[in-house]
Amino acid sequence: MTPDPWGAYPRRPDPFVRRVAWLALAVGALMLLWHLLPAWVAAWQPAPASDGQRTVTPRGDLAADERATIELFEKARDSVVYIATTQVVRDVWTRNAYEVPRGTGSGFIWDDAGHVVTNFHVIEGASSATVRLADGREVRAALVGASPAHDIAVLRIGVGFKRPPPVPVGTSHDLKVGQKVFAIGNPFGLDWTLTTGIVSALDRTLAGEPGKPPIQHLIQTDAAINPGNSGGPLLDSSGRLIGINTAIYSPSGASAGIGFAVPVDTVARVVPQLIQHGRYVRPALGIEVDDALNQRLAAATGVEGVFVLRVQPGGAAAQAGLEGVRVGPQGIEPGDVIVAVEGKPVDGVGTLLARLDDFKVGDVVRLSVRRGDATREVTVTLQPGV
Repeated sequence: MTPDPWGAYPRRPDPFVRRVAWLALAVGALMLLWHLLPAWVAAWQPAPASDGQRTVTPRGDLAADERATIELFEKARDSVVYIATTQVVRDVWTRNAYEVPRGTGSGFIWDDAGHVVTNFHVIEGASSATVRLADGREVRAALVGASPAHDIAVLRIGVGFKRPPPVPVGTSHDLKVGQKVFAIGNPFGLDWTLTTGIVSALDRTLAGEPGKPPIQHLIQTDAAINPGNSGGPLLDSSGRLIGINTAIYSPSGASAGIGFAVPVDTVARVVPQLIQHGRYVRPALGIEVDDALNQRLAAATGVEGVFVLRVQPGGAAAQAGLEGVRVGPQGIEPGDVIVAVEGKPVDGVGTLLARLDDFKVGDVVRLSVRRGDATREVTVTLQPGV
C-alpha cells in the first residue's frame, strides 16, 4: 500500500484494481489447468489390452558387403565336406577288433573325378573315413595319397549323381596382408560354419611334431579356426581357394585369432602328384644333410647355411662340383656350405627344403655356395628326392 502523504494510516488499494488482479489470477489458473488436464486424464485411464504382437519394421536392402558374403557362402557351401574317421582297436582279452570314432575334420572337392583334399593330420592313424556332403549324403572315402611334410592328403569318393562342384582355385603368391578371407568348415562338429577375417601375415613357419619337419610358407589369418576346421578351404573375396585351414596357435586349444593355412600354390603343386603317384616326390640336390649336426657346425664355425655332409655319386650336386665334409690333416674339415637359393638366404635345413620345394624336379636352380672364405655361384638341375 502507498503511505498516506500526511503521515497517517496506509491507504487501502482501489477495489477495481483488486478485482482485476483476482481476475488475472483466475484466468492463469484456468489456463494451467487446461494444459495439465489431458496428462492427468491419461495417467488415470487404464492401459489398453494387448496381445503382445508387434508390427514388423521393414529392414530395407542388405548392405553390399553382406550380399557379397552371403553369395560367396551359398556358392562355396556345396563344395565343402564333413569328414569323420574311425580307427580299428583290438580287445586285449577277446582279441576282437572294433571300429571306434577317431575324429572329425573338413575337406573340399578338388575336381570332377571325386577327389577330396584335406589335411594329413585329419586322417592320420585312421582305418576308414566317411564323407558327408552338403545335401546330407554320406559316402565312404578311399585314401589316394598323402604328404605329411605339407600336411596334405587326398581322398576319393564315388558320387553317382548330383556331383558337388569343385572349389574354384586361386593363387597365393600375390596375397597381401589385409585382404579379406573366408573360412568354411565344421568346427567342433558344427557343420558348414563360415568365419571371416583378413590375411594377418605371410610366409609363416609352423614347427612340426617331434620327428616331423616344420611346415613352411603358411598363411596367417585371424579368421576363427577351431578344431574341426582343419582341411576346410580358405577363400578370398572372389570365392577362390587360397589355402587349406591347417592349425591354430592357442594355449587354450580354442581360437585365439591366430590361424594358419597351407597356401594354394603349395596345394596345386602337391595334390596332382598325390593323385598320380600316391606320394609327393620332393625336388632334391643329391646331398646328405643332418639338421642337428648342421646346427652344431654352424655354431662352431660361425657360418650360417647348410653344410653338405656327403654328395651322392653321379647326382645333381656332384655334377655341379659340390663337395661334402672331408678328413684332412686337422681332422674333419667342412666342405661346401649352401648359403642361398636363387638369391634367397638359407639358414638351416628346413629353410633349404622349403626353398627347393618352390621348384619342380628338372628345374635348374642357382645356389650360392661357400667353401672356406670364398663364395661362388653354381647351377644345379634338381633331381627326384628319396
